[in-house]
Amino acid sequence: MASGGGVEEVTNKQVLFKEYVSGLPKESNMHVSTSGTIKLKVPEGSNAILVKNLYLSCDPYMRPRMDQPTPGSQSYVDSFKPGSPIVGFGVAKVVDSGNPKFKKGDLVWGKTGWEEYSLITDVQNLLKIKHTDVPLSYYTGILGMPGLTAYSGFYEVCSPKKGEYVFISAASGAVGQLVGQFAKLLGCYVVGSAGSKEKVDLLKNKFKFDEAFNYKEEPDLDAALKRYFPEGIDIYFENVGGKMLDAVLLNMKTHGRIAVCGMISQYNLEKLEGVHNLVHMIYKRVQMKAFVFSDYYHLYPKFMDLVLPHIAEGKIVYLEDIAEGLESGPAALVGLFSGLNVGKQVVLVAQE
Repeated sequence: MASGGGVEEVTNKQVLFKEYVSGLPKESNMHVSTSGTIKLKVPEGSNAILVKNLYLSCDPYMRPRMDQPTPGSQSYVDSFKPGSPIVGFGVAKVVDSGNPKFKKGDLVWGKTGWEEYSLITDVQNLLKIKHTDVPLSYYTGILGMPGLTAYSGFYEVCSPKKGEYVFISAASGAVGQLVGQFAKLLGCYVVGSAGSKEKVDLLKNKFKFDEAFNYKEEPDLDAALKRYFPEGIDIYFENVGGKMLDAVLLNMKTHGRIAVCGMISQYNLEKLEGVHNLVHMIYKRVQMKAFVFSDYYHLYPKFMDLVLPHIAEGKIVYLEDIAEGLESGPAALVGLFSGLNVGKQVVLVAQE
């Protein structure tokens, strides 16, 4: 349909955040709305860009954004606003632009709304997609935020050396599968944990980890780690927290390093679990450092120079779990927290 002045106005399907969440998120915490409309032109004088969203990324960090903000909250991301669209990373095509850095037809990745079309006013961290000889969906994963997270966490935070012993929790996820492959390329011994036999098989057969185990089948995580790392762990890439971190602390080598990327086991708890073995950091002089990928935006060109040739040569592979249609977004996002996804969870909104 058309609006006044000849500017086309179209229906804009959206995934709206309904209410703050306690415990595990549910699909009912979100609402797919088909009542909204949007004009396919940037407002006169605006520096914004209007995009058509193609792929949206489901990521664990989105769960804390569903919590009600509390006074003194120190999170690095703001909570979602009830009644407004979910916001996350995605791949989009520019429909109209009031910004000299972008033109109609450009492909971009960065933060966007969970909707068919988004008017993006903050384009500071929006990046143009220059390499289109890979699937566009890769820019929600291996070539996007998870990829830069894996690269910066492993190479910059962990300072790895050839031959070291590396353990990765949630190893089949968007970040973990890449960290393991980076470590193998460097000549490290790599073990990953995951939550199903299917994922364990993927780690060993598709991603070429040396070993992998299903943490749900291990009654004693300390004993499991001693089985796979009889001489201890040099590097732990932390995605889980809780009991896994406690067990790892008992098994770190002297001067080991822990990169704290995420703690998905804690995101749905009303009371966070305590970690009891921190004293072992002193005994072993272990370094534990938390990080977020945005601290390393400046390394994106260096990261791309490393990873693109490896993808082209088949030395790095990437597994995606693609849900089709914006309306499938709530189920896909909720499924992350019970491990339903196999590989990087992506929502396909529209073909280019």
